Amino acid sequence: MLTVLSSDLRRQPGVWGIAAITGLLHLAFAGRYDFFRNELYYIVCGRHPAFGYADQPSLVPLLAAATQLFGLNLWLLRVPVALAAAALVPLTAAFARLLGGGAGPGLISACAVALAPALIGMGSLLTTSTFEPLAWTACAYLVTRAALHGDRRALLWAGVVAGIASEAKYGIGFWVFGLGAGLLLSPARAMLATRSFATAAAMAALIAAPSLIWQSVNGWPFFEVMVHHSAGNFTGTPLRFEIGQAVAINALLAPLWLTGLIAPFAMQTLKPARFIAIAYVVAAALIIGGHGKDYYLFPAYPALFAVGAVACARLAVWVSASWMLLAAAATAPLLPIVLPILQPATLAIYLDRMHLHPHPDEEAGVGAPLTQVFSDELGWRALEKSVAVVYHALPPEEQRRAAIVATNYGEAAAIDVFGGADGMPPALTGQNQYYFWGPRGYDGSVLIHINGDPDRWRRNCASLDIVGSFGAPYVMPYESGRPIFVCRGLRVGLAEAWEHFKRLQ
Repeated sequence: MLTVLSSDLRRQPGVWGIAAITGLLHLAFAGRYDFFRNELYYIVCGRHPAFGYADQPSLVPLLAAATQLFGLNLWLLRVPVALAAAALVPLTAAFARLLGGGAGPGLISACAVALAPALIGMGSLLTTSTFEPLAWTACAYLVTRAALHGDRRALLWAGVVAGIASEAKYGIGFWVFGLGAGLLLSPARAMLATRSFATAAAMAALIAAPSLIWQSVNGWPFFEVMVHHSAGNFTGTPLRFEIGQAVAINALLAPLWLTGLIAPFAMQTLKPARFIAIAYVVAAALIIGGHGKDYYLFPAYPALFAVGAVACARLAVWVSASWMLLAAAATAPLLPIVLPILQPATLAIYLDRMHLHPHPDEEAGVGAPLTQVFSDELGWRALEKSVAVVYHALPPEEQRRAAIVATNYGEAAAIDVFGGADGMPPALTGQNQYYFWGPRGYDGSVLIHINGDPDRWRRNCASLDIVGSFGAPYVMPYESGRPIFVCRGLRVGLAEAWEHFKRLQ
């Protein structure tokens, strides 16, 4: 693929400078706060290697676990994230050059990618979404190269990229379907009938197969997770969704990506890129129609930036420069929302005074003291320490039988990741992949329960004692001031009752 890109990645010191600044900015703040809830979960999943997991493919968990082989290191976990954010800049600039833009459009598109708050935020954590902007842009770039130059290798590489991306997150399916629809409805439709296209599709399917086979064997739990997510988020009307997109990407950059959406139908020179605009519309329709979260569509914007920058090539240099400077000024006050620049206490004051509390995109985000992401990076070590005190206070005979049961995978993963140093056993929960690992041989005679409802549990235990609580400043409300109790003598064995613990969400 590097060979395919080489002709478009000519010497562009400005673009490479922006890429370097982007990467260094992310690296500078990569070790702030602490592990995000999902990052802890990915580490635990990756320590149980599999072809797939209940709520995601295998690539990101395996990568997360690999970065922690020599000890816990938050900064190292996020190095791949920073590299992906930096790599997106020259790729987008190369896309603009591929479409006929010179140095100016390349620089504009590079600036836009680097200044979009939503994309900056996606590059701050290791999640299944982290590599989507890079993967979606690479797929569009390679398909465009194949359409413009008949480059068979580029099409094959597009299949490889799509396949690998599907092993990170299934969301690439929105974009692949959109690109296919765009090709079918544009002058590039002849590509669909070529042997190269069939080979590329087969390669993508082959690479994606292990995770899909795992899902099939285990009853497609991912769909159950997605049904729950669709029922519990706040997508809103299509208009509200798109307004939210414009704000998240940077309102001053909206004219650029909207130009990228419209120009292929208005400018003959950009007609070959028409399928990209159609792909965006199709992907947006699928995401909005499925009540998807706002960030599902964020990876589509770099491609539109590239197309829009080429359409704006005739703008005077001073106009383009002023535009990007104004966009930078608009992004600056939002940086503390997407990067952990400020300490939590300072950030809380900043959010209140600037009226910048983000609107939650799912029920779990309601009431976040900071943002949902930042609040979910706090309190996990304190939680583990609180549970460790309870565990080690048990008589030795009870410790050997004690199962630690958490309400959600974040709590369970905190025990598993941080608890090794305190001699803690692995945690249990019925949420997502933890459900498939089962009760791990525990019989339920002694349970340490985290964040449960004592009144509900009393009916199922011979005895129940509330022995502690956990919480920390600025954590999510449902992780603050919550009880830890010991249940002795579960009336139904844990293995027998395990099906009732199942929560795929």
